[in-house]
Amino acid sequence: MSRGEGIVLTDLTLTHGRRPAVHHISGRFAPGSLTAIVGPNGAGKSTLLRAIAGLHPAVEGKLAAPRRDIALLPQAAALDRAFPVSCLDVVLFGHWHRAGAFRALRAAEQRAARDALAAVGLEGFEGRPVGGLSSGQFQRVLFARLLVQDAPVILLDEPFNAVDARTAADLLALVHRWHGEGRTILAVLHDLELVRHDFPETLLLAREPIAWGPTGEVLTAANRMKARMMAEAWDAEAEACERSAA
Repeated sequence: MSRGEGIVLTDLTLTHGRRPAVHHISGRFAPGSLTAIVGPNGAGKSTLLRAIAGLHPAVEGKLAAPRRDIALLPQAAALDRAFPVSCLDVVLFGHWHRAGAFRALRAAEQRAARDALAAVGLEGFEGRPVGGLSSGQFQRVLFARLLVQDAPVILLDEPFNAVDARTAADLLALVHRWHGEGRTILAVLHDLELVRHDFPETLLLAREPIAWGPTGEVLTAANRMKARMMAEAWDAEAEACERSAA
């Protein structure tokens, strides 16, 4: 698949075991687009990002995405920082998809990692263990790793959650820089005012797509109410939908 085709979902259904996560979603994230993915808790937003990154299988439908060209920022809360690893080591992991697991990193790659830390405001943090960082500092380290990965498609799962306002503003500026460079960016977000102000496209998801398109047309009161009502009706013990099970 060429980069020019974007990310295409065709009747895509995702589950956890046989529990429903995302039902029969079809649509396209255009190349160079900047899209927020919003919806109630448990709506399948993170599962959809993981599927696009190739980390969650589809049970029905198709997903076409240039997975070798995708960088995923997972939720920081899901990452274990107890392992004794330095900030520089985390950023150097961004070279892994090009360098492989066994080749020694070149001086230019080491320099790129140091430059990335400086670019996110963490110059001098190279040897500091990530376990001693604040939430905002750790998120900056993860964004530095994205800089090193230099991917044309970037997936962000709650990138501004539990960080201070200055960090959020600095990281949002990076997102806009990437968008200006023509990268495709998808971000799971909860702050609808931020979405309205900074994200031109939005997918409103409540396990099923409620609306997908220009943000102003998606985040209407009627659409948000529909998503909330659908979430209130979810059955935690439900099996996968009949079309998926057939």
